[in-house]
Amino acid sequence: MTAVLEQSAPTIAPAPAPRRRRIRRDHRAVKIAAWVSIVVFGGFALLPIYWLLTTSLTPRTQVFSYPPKLFPTEITFDAYAALAGNPALFGYLRNSVIVSVITAVLSVIVSAYMGYAFSKFRYRGRRSLMYFVLASQMFPQALLLITLYAVFSAYGLLNTYTALVLSFTTFTLPLCVWMLKGFFDTIPDELIEAARMDGASRLRIIHSIVMPLAAPGLVAAGLFAFVRGWNDFIFALTLAGPDKQTLPPGLVNTFIGEASTAWPELMAASLAVSLPVAIAFIALQRFLVGGLTAGAVKG
Repeated sequence: MTAVLEQSAPTIAPAPAPRRRRIRRDHRAVKIAAWVSIVVFGGFALLPIYWLLTTSLTPRTQVFSYPPKLFPTEITFDAYAALAGNPALFGYLRNSVIVSVITAVLSVIVSAYMGYAFSKFRYRGRRSLMYFVLASQMFPQALLLITLYAVFSAYGLLNTYTALVLSFTTFTLPLCVWMLKGFFDTIPDELIEAARMDGASRLRIIHSIVMPLAAPGLVAAGLFAFVRGWNDFIFALTLAGPDKQTLPPGLVNTFIGEASTAWPELMAASLAVSLPVAIAFIALQRFLVGGLTAGAVKG
């Protein structure tokens, strides 16, 4: 019986040697192309950061040397020492932290309730309202600057933190709402129904069950709103006075003048203020990826 089974079992012939060599060669070519792409795009992304670093370490007399040098021949830390001795920069840093943190917290709170309502409630006009919120992203933000300036001026809110927080939150809400709505879609309705049958109120379900499960999405939305408030230039320059301006316009006003520009100090300051955002991304990247990809696959 065993001999019969062995004779009747199909045999798979190994692939011919030329075909195996061709497969290995194609696999090697794909791997080389992937590494070349990584190096090219990585260099394209990291070259500006490297140029910031080298310019900040180059003496001012050698910044405009020709031909430009990728590696400075002389290194100095005078630009960073000038930053430490400039008290105005610490004021701009304080303003950036206050505005960005409040913007992130307010955006997460409002977008969490809106995203939950869009995801779990069914009512007339829900889809139209969702697309209306998304359509607000179609308009250039700078287009609304004049209107916001007039409104804030009429209510006496110019040169205040409130004007910056309200404007930043307005522009971060649409994306945060859709991001959290996609995350709430992945939470099973059966879990909410089970909690409701156990006697939990709607607010308790949201705060004790849904929000902890949606923590990665909340972190992603908060990080996006924080970066929006941290990096903005035109609104912070227009709506806030010298006492309430954040780092981007503050750096321009400090190091860029009509006759000259302190490039080493400006590059050093730009590199220093980018570190908090970079550290936040590195520390929270798994939450950010989870929040951005939520809702991409149903089930």
